[in-house]
Amino acid sequence: MLTIGKITEQIINRSPFLRESLTEDLINVSALARKIKPEIEDNLKKEVKEGAIIMAIKRMSPGYYHKIDLKIKNFMGSLGDFLVRSDLEDFTFENSETLIEKQSEMMRVLSKRRDTFYTVCSGVSETTIITSSSISAEVRTVFAREKMLSHSPNLASVTVKLPTINTEISGIYYYILKHLAWEGINLVEIVSTTNEFTVVVHSDDIDNTFSVLMQLKKLGKE
Repeated sequence: MLTIGKITEQIINRSPFLRESLTEDLINVSALARKIKPEIEDNLKKEVKEGAIIMAIKRMSPGYYHKIDLKIKNFMGSLGDFLVRSDLEDFTFENSETLIEKQSEMMRVLSKRRDTFYTVCSGVSETTIITSSSISAEVRTVFAREKMLSHSPNLASVTVKLPTINTEISGIYYYILKHLAWEGINLVEIVSTTNEFTVVVHSDDIDNTFSVLMQLKKLGKE
């Protein structure tokens, strides 16, 4: 049976940011009640008093996002070294029968250029290559016959070393990405391995990105 409380919680849970802001008392409850009142009435097919919605919001338990916050704040304090790279470019190609062969050819080129950054992310229909700008010409030459879907120059990245227990704690990426989103930082790419997490951003955002991540690590140690 649908109740005001159940519908209210369903609406709020659709937005993790909203649920978390409520937990931290950053939301005007009365204003939120007025905002979601029409949707609640539409679900219940009857008029609902604003006061009843306010009570439903206040009775909600801190929930999952509060638990995430407590665990991850401590985890952030144990982050390892940060590695910043600049002068990167992003190439995305449509997957083809010859693309893997071209990647092998590119690896042979890289065997003589050990000072460069190069990573490949293969999807179902496309493959993205993130590399140092110093070998941009080589990438264009090797993949000249492949269909390029996009190209983004002037990029930079921050790689974060994660403690090995990162796979045992849910919400780590959410926590990091949330803080970057709050700062208005646009992520061009995200690359991860078991114990490393790399965010690729526009060069103009790299200082702010590094600052946000360092602040998270600092707060985790307090």
